[in-house]
Amino acid sequence: MALMSNPFRRSVPSGLVAQQDALPGRGRPAYAIPDRNAVLAAPLLGPWPQGVEEIYLGMGCFWGAEELYWSVPGVVGSSVGYLGGFTSFPTYEEVCTGRTGHAEVVCVAYRSAQVSTLEILRIFWEHHDPTQGNRQGNDIGTQYRSAIYTTNDEQLALALRTREAFEVTLRQAGLPTITTQIEPIGDQVYYPAEDYHQQYLHKVPHGYRCHATTGMRLPELLGTAQE
Repeated sequence: MALMSNPFRRSVPSGLVAQQDALPGRGRPAYAIPDRNAVLAAPLLGPWPQGVEEIYLGMGCFWGAEELYWSVPGVVGSSVGYLGGFTSFPTYEEVCTGRTGHAEVVCVAYRSAQVSTLEILRIFWEHHDPTQGNRQGNDIGTQYRSAIYTTNDEQLALALRTREAFEVTLRQAGLPTITTQIEPIGDQVYYPAEDYHQQYLHKVPHGYRCHATTGMRLPELLGTAQE
């Protein structure tokens, strides 16, 4: 994904862009968004029935991140997009400059009575490297940062708790400190990505996947049912 031609690559900042230096946005989307998820046969963005929660996860390239959740029982929807930045209605090319401030994320919609938030987070922690800062493997830039954007208090508390537990595991293995950004989504706007990014690895089965992981497992949390 990092190897795709990008005419703005020379201007990519080394750290997260300041709001005053971010690219100007626009008042409406620059592209059409599909109505349905091509894998799960569900609305791409909801609305979801009662009992379904959403969480937004940044794990590097969002193609592979979305694919991880399709086969999880209880996951009823997914989409990929841009979150955590300043530029309104950004395009992929703009996000790739690092000058919008957005992270590439997957939105996971899951039925909490069927799959726990803990299981959703276990997949997150174990399938990317949360110590790499603004990169995942060969994908370099702030858009590839590790991030969790929560939509309720239970998600936030568990995200912080699992980070703490996973940090201990990584330190014992001699690995660096976790850099994952964890915060409530609040008033931040999620911008779904272009049609060709949605369920990309379903459309292109042999497409690019980032395989940056620590190889570590999330330890069991006391007082929490581990799936």
